[in-house]
Amino acid sequence: MADTSSSQSPLAGVGVTALLVAAARAIETSRPDALARDEYAEHFVRAAPAGAGWPVRLDQVPARAADPLWGRLARFFGLRTRAFDDFLLRRATEGCRQVVLLGAGLDTRAHRLPWPRGCRVFEIDQPEVLLFKEAVLRKRGAVARAERITVATDLRRQWADALTAAGFDPVRPTAWLAEGLLPYLPPAAEEELVRTVHAHSAPGSALAYEIKQGVDPVAARDYPVYAAARESIGLDLLAMFDARPRPDSLGDLRGRGWSAEVCTPFDLTRRYGRGLEPEPRDAVAANRWIFSVLPASGRPGTGAAR
Repeated sequence: MADTSSSQSPLAGVGVTALLVAAARAIETSRPDALARDEYAEHFVRAAPAGAGWPVRLDQVPARAADPLWGRLARFFGLRTRAFDDFLLRRATEGCRQVVLLGAGLDTRAHRLPWPRGCRVFEIDQPEVLLFKEAVLRKRGAVARAERITVATDLRRQWADALTAAGFDPVRPTAWLAEGLLPYLPPAAEEELVRTVHAHSAPGSALAYEIKQGVDPVAARDYPVYAAARESIGLDLLAMFDARPRPDSLGDLRGRGWSAEVCTPFDLTRRYGRGLEPEPRDAVAANRWIFSVLPASGRPGTGAAR
């Protein structure tokens, strides 16, 4: 069992979940039918003591797709990555040359996606996550395919000033992404995040994010994915989620004029022709991916929507 304590790794708490997602992306990259590819992902896992012994290729998983953690959950993260990749690239192509990754974790979208000319990618996360990420990328000689700007701050607190100080322009249309972030935030922080995104979004902006719907932490504790994470790597994923009642962020956005599409992982499986099918006691069945857009009105870029 891997030791995920902060004494052994620069990544502690939620930062270890970023490492788990990196391992999943590495495994997905090794699949012949990969939904998403991240050639840097395995190097993050190998650089962190917390990831010692974790698989980074599908052939290192004895049960392959039947493994609830490294098979099924890894495929889920591959599917999620692809869905959000496509959303961001589509919005960038349609005019959002400013991209903000809220809780960027160890993803390397700035390096691995074919961004249109003139794109700026802001990565917001906790300082220790960004420092670890930067060290690994520098060692690999990674070159970003867009202008990449890191913003070290805590999304549970006021973060907009730090983003603006880093060069973010609220009068330009922006594509925002909160991938795997909101379930970890206190409800008040989620409400504030949605308000802040709206207040800094010009017409034509877009926001994609993930929520977990109707999770009973007691009933879900022995679901195969959560049990496997505890037993295999000593990570209690359920304990990291904020179990308090969640705000209606989707209703809030719609009330502010945003349109939104809500998808399950299984919707995206049908769209891509591969991914996940429902199973009994299925941890990923509670996940919803929200793809929202603030329609352009008047003259785009004349000011932030309020």
